[in-house]
This record gives sequence, structure tokens and C-alpha cells, in this order.
Amino acid sequence: MATLKIFETTDEVLTGLADFFVKSASEAIAVQERFTVALSGGSSPKKLYELLASDAYSNQVEWEKVYFFFGDERNVPDNHPDSNALMVKKALFDPLNIPYSQVFKVNTLHSPEEAAKDYTDDIYNFFKTEKVVFDLILLGLGDNSHTASLFPHTLVLHDPTASVEEVFLEDQQVYRITFTAALINQARHIAFLVYGQGKAEAVHHVLEDAENIDEYPAQLIRKDENVLWFLDQSAASLIKK
Repeated sequence: MATLKIFETTDEVLTGLADFFVKSASEAIAVQERFTVALSGGSSPKKLYELLASDAYSNQVEWEKVYFFFGDERNVPDNHPDSNALMVKKALFDPLNIPYSQVFKVNTLHSPEEAAKDYTDDIYNFFKTEKVVFDLILLGLGDNSHTASLFPHTLVLHDPTASVEEVFLEDQQVYRITFTAALINQARHIAFLVYGQGKAEAVHHVLEDAENIDEYPAQLIRKDENVLWFLDQSAASLIKK
């Protein structure tokens, strides 16, 4: 079973996950002298990144040993307001003066297919192993039960390869680039950050409904004690068990 961490308020959720980020980084660096993390985009994690860059947390991590990747990206230039990379740059990388050499972004100047292939190559070249194991992958959850850019009724949901793939969203007529579920599931730790009443139904579907990955793609993510859900009481309000 996944590990549920339920907090009273949003601020407590963010603090709980920031503490877990620090702990994960410290443990990984102690063993292997580096910490590899794949970040998520959106408004919820932005607050987490701002917290990690604040005076309360900025000195708790050996940032020079942290290597950053992106679990998904929108098919826009990296200076576009919708870019996950730009959001994280402003919220985390710039305040902490993270060097460019520690940040691995999706090259969205290429076609979506080329961008996905190149990012897969970048990841495997960095890890230099046949099996890529991130120390931590951060995930969010959409109100339609998607995570990363694993959206309902998309072909990528049935991709068994541990890779990065392009995804075309018919309803929005846009491309995204995403880690596959197989790549996410190889991670040492996976942490969902979910808060607000608007996410309660999706949380219930993913954690408690019968498996239906086309409707609830986040069900693809493995459920064991190293998969942690950081929730506020609102987001957890429809969990019955």
C-alpha cells in the first residue's frame, strides 16, 4: 500500500513534503554523493519550490550535489509562460543559483517526437546504466486523475518502456512530453503533492476505485510504502478506507 501523509492545512502539506525532500536528498548524498530528482510542473509544486528556496530550507540541502530533471513538459519554448522549466527556474533555480550543468531540460525546440527521444537519451547517458532509478520523482494529480502528462485515453498509458514519450492531447490540440509510467515506477521514492477539495474525487478514484487506467491514469503508479501521498484533509476527504 502507498503511504498516506494527511495534514490539516496546505502549508503543513508543503512543509511535510519539503522535509521529506531534505531527508531524501541527505540519504542519497550520503550513499552516492548525489541526489537525482524529477520535478513536476503546475501551481501546487511552485509553492513547494519557493519553500525549498526560502531561508528556512535553502541551507538544509547540499544543492551542488543535486541533479534536476522534469517528469513532463509542455511543448512550448523554455521562455514561454506555460513552460515547467521556466516556472522552476524562477521559483527554485535562480534563487538558489543552481548551475545550468545540474539542470536537464526537455529541448522543446525540436519536434515533440525528437524532444522525447533526445530526453530519453539524456537521461540514460547521465545514469550510465540500463535501468534508470531516480532518487525521487515528484508528481501532482489533475482533477481528471492524470499525473505527469499521462492523460486519460492516451496511447502512452500502454507504453511498457522506461522512457520519455510525446503525448498529443486531442481536446487541447497540443503536445506534451512525459516520463512513462514504467520510468516513474523505477524510482527509489515517488511523492504525490495534492491539496484542495477540487482534487478529492480524483484521489478517491486513484486510490480506491477498481483499476481502470484509461479513466484514472495515476493508477499506473505503483502502490508501496515508498510511494507517498502528501495530502491536506480536503483532498483526502473522500478516502473511505
